[in-house]
Amino acid sequence: MNDVLAVVLAGGKGSRLEPLTRDRAKPAVPFGGSYRIIDFTLSNCLNSGMRRILVLTQYKAMSLDRHITLGWRGFFCRELGEFVDVVPPQQRIDEKWYQGTADAVYQNIYSLEKERPSHVVILAGDHIYKMDYAKLIDSHKQSGAELTIAALTVTRDEARAFGVMQVDSENRVIGFEEKSPDPKTIPGDPDHCLASMGIYVFDAPFLFDELCRDATLPESHHDFGKNIIPAIINDRRVFAYPFRDENHGGQAYWRDVGTIDAYYESNLELTNVEPQLNLYDDHWPIRTHQPNLPPAKTVFAAGPEAGGEPRRGEALDSIVSPGVILSGGEARKCVIGPSARINSYAHVEASILFAGVNVGRRCRVRRAIIDKGVELPEGTEIGYDHDADRARGFTVSEGGVVVIAKTDGVLPVG
Repeated sequence: MNDVLAVVLAGGKGSRLEPLTRDRAKPAVPFGGSYRIIDFTLSNCLNSGMRRILVLTQYKAMSLDRHITLGWRGFFCRELGEFVDVVPPQQRIDEKWYQGTADAVYQNIYSLEKERPSHVVILAGDHIYKMDYAKLIDSHKQSGAELTIAALTVTRDEARAFGVMQVDSENRVIGFEEKSPDPKTIPGDPDHCLASMGIYVFDAPFLFDELCRDATLPESHHDFGKNIIPAIINDRRVFAYPFRDENHGGQAYWRDVGTIDAYYESNLELTNVEPQLNLYDDHWPIRTHQPNLPPAKTVFAAGPEAGGEPRRGEALDSIVSPGVILSGGEARKCVIGPSARINSYAHVEASILFAGVNVGRRCRVRRAIIDKGVELPEGTEIGYDHDADRARGFTVSEGGVVVIAKTDGVLPVG
């Protein structure tokens, strides 16, 4: 893998995930309590033996840059040619933001050429999955491909949001349509399509030539799915690689957490007795920045006071991160981030609390996402009256999930 360079595209706005992306890039959004979304792609790289990584950022990248600096640089030895470098937009080629996925790579072509790779792996930094990229690269080499595209089987309805491929008996790509309203299905299976995961392996010289060619076309969107791939499938060796999940056991797991409801459901799935995504898998560990925090703690096990309710600190069917204190409050089916606190007689249900959230006494919270550092005053109710939630300026998703952004700070009483 020494001749392989990984390029992680981590610059998207993530507008469908607002307000969680109001102050941070989508790959930097917390996931599963202690992780960030980008940790899954970077863990895949590390577990696959890929130790030369460029992370291309763009919008609101400070939080992402800080996370990678604190949590990821220690896994790589620069003296051995290993690195994970955050590369902000430099406008080296043009005085514009990135126009598309291909343009993002093209504007950093100098940084890629300087590493002299034989193969370049293009990855997205905003999906949740486990995948051994080494197997993908081996398949690319064995097939003699110039480009290999990781492929995922999706329903026909889901396929409208993807680039959809048609392949022959050897998995050579013979057709490609980007986000078609009428996607072509898999032969013999009218309900499913073969979708591009946005994961590409290129022969490096071929990639550089195609990026330079595409950059000269004024009508191009400078995007891999819209422009690069459709232009080459008839003349060059382009193959599909079926997604092979390294998440041991059960159905293959891949999630695009690009909307509030998709993000919420993917997090809450982790609280199931046997979730599809196994975070406790020693075979394929997910790494992250682990702050120096004490263990989680529950206090008070008192029964009901005279004429009152029990004062008990407990978490049931929940993920509880380090530093959390359940001080006489109850959490059910929740994902609780580091150093959050739930105070006496509070009830939090089916919710996601980010780091440092403080839920005051006698609060009631359900089906909510509460961003970093937000404090709920005593007696606050969230998720029980959506009209009242909207009136206070909170976001309510189509699925009825209430989101409180960290910029809302300490909420007013009432």
